[in-house]
Amino acid sequence: MHSDKPKVFNSVEEASQHIKPIREKGKTLVTTNGCFDLVHAGHIQYLFDAAAYGDILIVGINADSTVKKLKGAQRPIQKDADRALLIASLKVVDCTFIFKEYDPRAFLEILKPDIHIKGGDYTPEELPERSIVEKHGGKIVIVPFAPGYSTSSIIKKITGPSVPTKNGTE
Repeated sequence: MHSDKPKVFNSVEEASQHIKPIREKGKTLVTTNGCFDLVHAGHIQYLFDAAAYGDILIVGINADSTVKKLKGAQRPIQKDADRALLIASLKVVDCTFIFKEYDPRAFLEILKPDIHIKGGDYTPEELPERSIVEKHGGKIVIVPFAPGYSTSSIIKKITGPSVPTKNGTE
């Protein structure tokens, strides 16, 4: 029976204390962040890709208030504590924490990752967090999103017009 509980922290400071002994052994710290509102295969692939860049993967989870600003008034679908627990439960993720800032610069200043992963069509030059990561000797890595996966498209599919089934029910 697997007894390791998912490690979800209330702050980046707590996460930083958790990984301190691991970092002291010279392990490579990888960070990423996101909403992870409805976890789908694209998220899982992204996190597996991120974990491959180092020894420790810490994921910052956007607080509910930030998701609302980023994604709209109807989001998030799930509370930040639930999203953090789901992501922390993945074996490739060492721990998660919830952050309230609009972007990851504040938590990156504390964690000082060796590698910070971003997904999508960004270039490192256009990311506001680049200067903080590089200031501490780290680098930004862009991992492409898996095509065909998005939380927004899942929500549209769920909330779209209902389709009658063979027996006439919806």
